[in-house]
Amino acid sequence: MSAKDLLLEIGTEEIPSRFIPPVLVTLKELAEEGLKQLRLSFVGVRVYATPRRLALFVDGLADRQEDMVAAYKGPPWTSAFDSEGRATRAAEGFAKSKGVSVNDLKNVDVDGAHYAVAEVRDEGKAVGELLPGFLPSLFGKLVFPKNMYWRDPRVRFARPIRWIVALRGVELVRFTYGGVESGRVSSGHRFMGDKHVKIASADEFLDQLYDNYVVLDQDKRKQKILAGITSLEHESSGVVELDPALLEENLYLVEYPVPFIGAFDERFLEIPQEVLITSMKKNQKYFAVRTKEGKLTNSFVGVANNRAVDMRVIREGNERVLRARLEDAAFFWAEDRKRPLAQYVERLKDVVYQEKLGSMYDKVMETRKLAAWLCEELKTPDLVKLVERAAFLSKADLVTHMVDEFPELQGVMGREYALASGEDPRVALALYEQYLPKTASDGAPSDDVGAILGLAERVHVIVSCHKIGLEPTGSQDPYGLRRAARCVNEILWARKLDADVYKMVRASAQIALADDAMVERIFAFLDQRLLVQLKEKGSEYGLAKLAISVTRNRPLQVLRLIEVLNRVKDEPWFDRLATSAMRVRNILQKAGKVEGSVDPALAAKDAEKALYAQVVRLELVVEEALHEVDWERLTASLSELSPVITGFFDDVLVMDPDEKIRGNRLALLKRCNVLFEEVGDLGSLKPQKEKA
Repeated sequence: MSAKDLLLEIGTEEIPSRFIPPVLVTLKELAEEGLKQLRLSFVGVRVYATPRRLALFVDGLADRQEDMVAAYKGPPWTSAFDSEGRATRAAEGFAKSKGVSVNDLKNVDVDGAHYAVAEVRDEGKAVGELLPGFLPSLFGKLVFPKNMYWRDPRVRFARPIRWIVALRGVELVRFTYGGVESGRVSSGHRFMGDKHVKIASADEFLDQLYDNYVVLDQDKRKQKILAGITSLEHESSGVVELDPALLEENLYLVEYPVPFIGAFDERFLEIPQEVLITSMKKNQKYFAVRTKEGKLTNSFVGVANNRAVDMRVIREGNERVLRARLEDAAFFWAEDRKRPLAQYVERLKDVVYQEKLGSMYDKVMETRKLAAWLCEELKTPDLVKLVERAAFLSKADLVTHMVDEFPELQGVMGREYALASGEDPRVALALYEQYLPKTASDGAPSDDVGAILGLAERVHVIVSCHKIGLEPTGSQDPYGLRRAARCVNEILWARKLDADVYKMVRASAQIALADDAMVERIFAFLDQRLLVQLKEKGSEYGLAKLAISVTRNRPLQVLRLIEVLNRVKDEPWFDRLATSAMRVRNILQKAGKVEGSVDPALAAKDAEKALYAQVVRLELVVEEALHEVDWERLTASLSELSPVITGFFDDVLVMDPDEKIRGNRLALLKRCNVLFEEVGDLGSLKPQKEKA
């Protein structure tokens, strides 16, 4: 078989940059899967994109499908052919259904039984017969956040398709999609390249586009951006703040990137730097520039899609646009500070939080009650006033001009306006830190005021949403309750706050007037989220479930218990103890209901006397260890029990013929089982095949 490279280019109007990265992944997966289903061998698949085109390369595509021989099992051989070897109607019907001669049926042994088997050979087709159907099938499978149609309303794409190039080597692959016929004519850069670029072959495509100022390979485009920014840094002695998300956004906004540096009036530096950075990033896609010491400067770096003869024209044009944006930001900053932040709280009554849950003001007031309760629960009464004040102001910035313009600055502006209003610095910090961690890479709050406020709000949201039936289902979680539960645990772990989340839920439910059945559902929800997080941290499933069952209402203690269990889980005594616990459970399940208590006088063997004495002694020790959450003491006690109960099973026959002795031994095991269940059912750690 000979192999040639395949090119598919979809030329469009400018596609929004955020649409492109996910669709590249999809296009590559669809192409690979589709080619495999067609039995077409290939070396590899590459995908590229700019705002005006999506491109697919298939390297080393075979010129024919691989032949396929399929075997179909028919009736038993004795039913297909009689004793003299003549075909029966069953054989003839089966052969006809598979399109083969009855004489070609084979006698095949299948798991000890003989069947008539038909082998059907499917000869591979030439690739030229398959591509005209395969390539347009990819278009409709690409999913975008929004689609448009331009001619036929039934044909939609992210943006109208203007040209299609489809070549296998030098050969044109002909098809039509959305009223556009495939050809070999592409288009260069909108301003600097030729409008009609005739592609000679798939191999020459990248070079021909580059000659027309289109850097199709996004990796090379990224290198060009970074190289240009590095050069600007050397010239300006500044350090460009390379936000990864902003870099990717710029990558898919241009076809021929030309970084440039501009400046704005120094008076705008009086505005909080987060406002400046957000305004530059959101509105103009600019990178901020800092000094080597980390101080924000009045410079910015943009990425143009045009190499002008005089780059000053581009720079000055961008500076004018940015100046207008920053004037707006300066106006918002001045206007919002004309009144103290506390005066904005009343306006929250006009902001609907959720139609069934009332206004944002109602949410704030309920969160404040829970936050104050949590301070008392955590024995931090000195923080009550600070936490209550922070909770009262927590959403006030949502009704300011600045946050209305830049919603992503909620919390940031709360902090800045609180400081400008003369609020306690810890209160101001809490207004920002209540949202932490925002993402998996974020740190937790640095102060307990913000941490307590963040905990109270998330628990309140979880309870409130469950109250009105907005529980997560499958992939649907519109109010981010899974994220809220994750953050509760992350905050408790990071700040080492030993809070009882069950009590928090009950307190919130009482404030929200929620019923007990709903509370139990929330407990199950929180337990499941905690288990998921522990597994993500590398905990074994069995140990994680064990730790949760012991003290699931206190995530900090769950984590600490797992740390201790991880240190002993591979020790021989722990494995033997888990095996013994499993045997105890299994014996009791088979025995049914066990009546009566242990009578030490009926203990005939030293091993059962020793076990009874050890259980009696450890019951108090375990109870104290659990109460004091002393996990080191707990595991040390279990290590003392392990050899004693192992010795019991080695020397004692539980199901003794004597009914009294048997009943007494079962009562002893029942008492052992109660002890095991206190520490989370150790028997569940052993697989069923190890039952004794």
